[in-house]
Amino acid sequence: MPCAAPRHVATLLAGFTSSLLALVLPAAEPGPDLLPTVGSIERLDPRFDALVPPDAVIEVLASGFAWSEGPVWVASDKGGLPTGCLLFSDIPHNRVHRWQPGKGLDIFMEPAGFTGPAGYGNERGSNGLTLDREGRLISCEHGDRRVSRLEPGGGKKTLADSYRGQRLNSPNDAVVHSSGAIYFTDPPYGLPQGWDDPRRELDFCGVYRLAPDGTLTLECDTMTRPNGIALSPDEKTLYVAQSDPKAPIWRAFAVAPDGTLADGKTGGRVFYDATALAKTRRGLPDGLKVDAAGNLFATGPGGVLVFAPDATHLGTLLTGQATANCAFGDDGRSLYITADSLLCRVRLATQGRLPGPGVD
Repeated sequence: MPCAAPRHVATLLAGFTSSLLALVLPAAEPGPDLLPTVGSIERLDPRFDALVPPDAVIEVLASGFAWSEGPVWVASDKGGLPTGCLLFSDIPHNRVHRWQPGKGLDIFMEPAGFTGPAGYGNERGSNGLTLDREGRLISCEHGDRRVSRLEPGGGKKTLADSYRGQRLNSPNDAVVHSSGAIYFTDPPYGLPQGWDDPRRELDFCGVYRLAPDGTLTLECDTMTRPNGIALSPDEKTLYVAQSDPKAPIWRAFAVAPDGTLADGKTGGRVFYDATALAKTRRGLPDGLKVDAAGNLFATGPGGVLVFAPDATHLGTLLTGQATANCAFGDDGRSLYITADSLLCRVRLATQGRLPGPGVD
């Protein structure tokens, strides 16, 4: 999703003092009841209470970002990354930040998504982050227009930057299959002039599959602005958000045994249409994750919408901000949320999947 315009923190969190919203938390992290909170939680279905406890709040962990995105929790050191931390992008600042419980925030990587010698628009940094089966960091890079892998020995390896000889638009988000294949989306948001940028080489926005042997296949080219992407626990369904204000929807695709999308050419099926919600609430379908029971936690109009596998809207984590993405972390029972200038967290009753080694 495109970046929201920067705004003063006081506007975002009216009623909170600036001391509560320091960029870095104290070394001795206070308990959840002492952390500042934001927004509210909307409960629409009795099943929601089994996923989000009745006393849950949306904690603010850090603030001051231009547009926070792409969170991923690192639980294993097999990929050469620091463990027990959350990595996430600040797209306009071209950085990846690290947040650690009890230690706060620092810069993990800069530059993160654009390594050119000159300015390159306002969305040049990395966007979606995830881990591969070896625990290595996979980045969707706007400015360099590629999907990359951070090597444990140092440096990055380009995994995909073109399709049939034409440069990708600006890879946005990715998810890794148990086979090692990477599915990713490629809207134009990272191009300085978006869809109208003269540097754009493809005449569509694609959903791709990058096989373990490096073969790149276009699985769907009919979504106008594909964005967030996630797999169901049994890996038989691929969910893709479409952040088009004219058609704000989530689609579901059937994953064939060979990993291709069986209904990719026909656009899959509409999982949920958020057109009505988008008329009254800020934000569009963006990043999403799926818990172990198949429930979707999907950022969109209002904050993080929670859907049952049957597409029933169970409730919403109302952040009050245009909300970009989310990720399960800690033991899988925390949901970290990137919402405009904020990094937030909600404690859950359900457990989510953590990427990297050990994912089945």
